[in-house]
Amino acid sequence: MEPLSAQEEEDEWMLRSLRLYGDLHDFELQAPTRVIEWAPGSRLCVAGYGQAGGNEILQLVPPPSLQLKGTQGLLSERDFKVQCGGFSQRPVYNLKHLPGTSLLVTSGPPDSSLQLWQVPAEDSADLLRCVSSIAAEQGAGQPWARINTHASRAAWVLHGASLGSVRVTDVQAQKCVYRAACSSSESLSGLAFLDPSSLLLCSSGGQLCLADCRQQPPGPLQPLGGPWLPPGHPHCSLGVRNVAGGSSLLLALLSSRGHLALADLRKASEPLASACCRVPCASPDPQLLCVSWAPALDGCLAVSGFDGTVQLYSTQAWGSSAGEVEAFFTHQGHTFGGASSTGDPPLVTTHSWHPDQPRTLLSAATNGSLQAWDWLQPADSSG
Repeated sequence: MEPLSAQEEEDEWMLRSLRLYGDLHDFELQAPTRVIEWAPGSRLCVAGYGQAGGNEILQLVPPPSLQLKGTQGLLSERDFKVQCGGFSQRPVYNLKHLPGTSLLVTSGPPDSSLQLWQVPAEDSADLLRCVSSIAAEQGAGQPWARINTHASRAAWVLHGASLGSVRVTDVQAQKCVYRAACSSSESLSGLAFLDPSSLLLCSSGGQLCLADCRQQPPGPLQPLGGPWLPPGHPHCSLGVRNVAGGSSLLLALLSSRGHLALADLRKASEPLASACCRVPCASPDPQLLCVSWAPALDGCLAVSGFDGTVQLYSTQAWGSSAGEVEAFFTHQGHTFGGASSTGDPPLVTTHSWHPDQPRTLLSAATNGSLQAWDWLQPADSSG
């Protein structure tokens, strides 16, 4: 039997997808994005990261089926629409919406400064424009900053490129309200507000630390247990899930070789579970590793950054050492969108769970594809 052509493989996958997906949307961006951020009004923000002449930041209006809760029947409109946009002279590696405001904050090379963007009113013809910036920290390590925000701290941004450069800045007052008492130059792979005052920091090597931004002067960072990842796993990604209104905080650390360590912050001295994802190879770009907990499905994790797929895992049956585990669902849609601009096979750059639809995810890849999809779960499968 002759092997199938690329078009025949794509046609066969499309036929199979009718049985695998409840819905599948595909949108081709002018340039690939590594950020997917939800904004008020069910708007979606994406941004380019590789264009020398300017990187476009777009706020998109999703199709109706991604804005409405529950099954709404057949809807004729299935495309994302551009609501507004603007251009950044920098690549955009991180983007967050500032809760309670019409501002976006972005970061990207060549340094760890932040840029603040004003989103125009919905009925305005104005462009999204940069209104101010936060200067780079000296000796920040990596040439771009990780950023995060908290729903109850509208004006505060947590940011840093290394453990020793972590700051919390009040963007309205243009004032630093916290600076980590740490001299380490180890780069960050993730950071998060656990509550309005508590911070979780994760180094690229998987070291977890806690900090309290109410302490003045700031106290030393408090290391959590570990080591979380085996030796020889130098890069990782962090996922955090707040469970039952803050009674529990679940952590997931994903290494560049596919190792997963899960922990409950209340019992951080030892991991809840350890497993190894079935991935084809080590991540070709560890900065694109992404692991995230489903916000409304217990024990469900999404993993990407190893190839052109997004893998879903159910962790509820994992023991303290689960060995190699297999995904219960693998999204392959990006692999049929053609090669990236470099000619390489597409690599998923990021993914994000829909805030209101429990089984819906959005994902993007280096070939410029942006997809929204939900899976049909067999009755005998978990997750």
